[in-house]
Amino acid sequence: MTFQKPAEAPAPDLATLPPGVAERLLSLAEFYDDPALRRGWAAQSYHEMLARYYNLQIPPDATVLEIGCGDGRLLSLLHGRKRVGVDLSERQIQKARERLPEGEFHVQAGEALSLGQQFDFIIISETINHAADVQMIFERLHHVSHERTRLIVNFFNNLWRPLSALAALAGMRTPQPETNWLSHDDVRNLLALSGWEEVGSSSRILWPFRALGLEGFLNRWLSPLLQPFCLAIFSTARPLPPVTRKPLSVSVIIPARNEAGNIEAAVARTPVMGAGTEIIFVEGHSTDNTWEEIQRVRHAFPDRRITCLQQSGKGKGDAVRTGFAAATGDIVMILDADLTVQPEELPKFYAAIASGKAEFANGVRLVYPMQQQAMRFLNLCANKAFGLIFSWLLGQPVKDTLCGSKAMLRQNYERLAAGRVYFGDFDPFGDFDLLFGAEKLGLRIMDVPVHYGDRTYGSTNIHRWSHGWLLLRMVWFAARKLKFA
Repeated sequence: MTFQKPAEAPAPDLATLPPGVAERLLSLAEFYDDPALRRGWAAQSYHEMLARYYNLQIPPDATVLEIGCGDGRLLSLLHGRKRVGVDLSERQIQKARERLPEGEFHVQAGEALSLGQQFDFIIISETINHAADVQMIFERLHHVSHERTRLIVNFFNNLWRPLSALAALAGMRTPQPETNWLSHDDVRNLLALSGWEEVGSSSRILWPFRALGLEGFLNRWLSPLLQPFCLAIFSTARPLPPVTRKPLSVSVIIPARNEAGNIEAAVARTPVMGAGTEIIFVEGHSTDNTWEEIQRVRHAFPDRRITCLQQSGKGKGDAVRTGFAAATGDIVMILDADLTVQPEELPKFYAAIASGKAEFANGVRLVYPMQQQAMRFLNLCANKAFGLIFSWLLGQPVKDTLCGSKAMLRQNYERLAAGRVYFGDFDPFGDFDLLFGAEKLGLRIMDVPVHYGDRTYGSTNIHRWSHGWLLLRMVWFAARKLKFA
């Protein structure tokens, strides 16, 4: 297959980005534009260490683009006959121009990147730790890449989070905004979703500042032997040739119980995807006027294909199965009616399935920072723990088992439903019925990070303790059916 550069796409305006992405970019720009922001005293030595590893791959005659270049400190230390930097902070870009007058700098966010050039090397140093949407950045990079471009990303090891916070308090490290929670598996997965293939990775730097020469010994000779404990994880990727596939139709299933205040927004904000999108509401014995609101909204949006159903059973799992049974789209996906996962992010799930990169797209709420009331601390800890447990049970990395947003081909769902007798009717949530079934079919499960927000109407239908106990029972159930079969 010959490699063709994707057609240049106009940079998205902030107003057209999903709300969570736009809000995050604005807050990041405000943070880095603050004149009171002071760089940590160990920053120079740390950037010199990073530059050493980057320059092992970058030759002197290369063209180099850095996404999130900040004040240009790292870019000024890199090889390259042409060096270009972009950053969303005007103040930081002005500093970069002063530091590297021969460089080229632009005030842009990586999520809205628009440059009419191609580069041999694209580097992203720790920017994805704070990015509003990592997948969006990786996708935009195809427009500045050619078939030999190498993308090199470094991000910090989560084991260093406590030390990093202490270093910022001590003035060693530059203060940072709230960070994303990214593992190497997450980054590799996001690269794959965005049309990049990781070709190599390594972990570097055990000692991130000068210490009378000790840092040289530790970082050069011990880092290769103590990879899990190193601060910086490096990943090198190449662009994959784009694959053209025919558009697919979509069915979005929305289970709704006591969600009257969210029904209209669910329709208005759900994008039309692929060859057409139908919306299937499944109302579940509400005590408010949810069913009447669904009827009203169906008539208020005559241009949208909306189906209204009422479930005969109980629980979200039954509602999902009812909706999937009525679906006619090539792809079936779930959107929770509380809209804590934004409907504007559903095209990510469509792209993952329609491209063939994933056979089961699983939403993940545990990568990007959440709104303050979106998830309680104990729930967050439990979700992370269950993610680790179920990753072991399923044999594939699944970071968030309880995110309501999931997608798969309808024909794969029909195969899953036909084999449901192996597990039985055990799952009131619907998430595990789909995950366990996908694993038994041998489907490629891929995580799709999403932004998770506060509820704006109603109250949660999740009961922390009773449902937590039920999840523990499901762990044992899955272990017997999948691991100890």
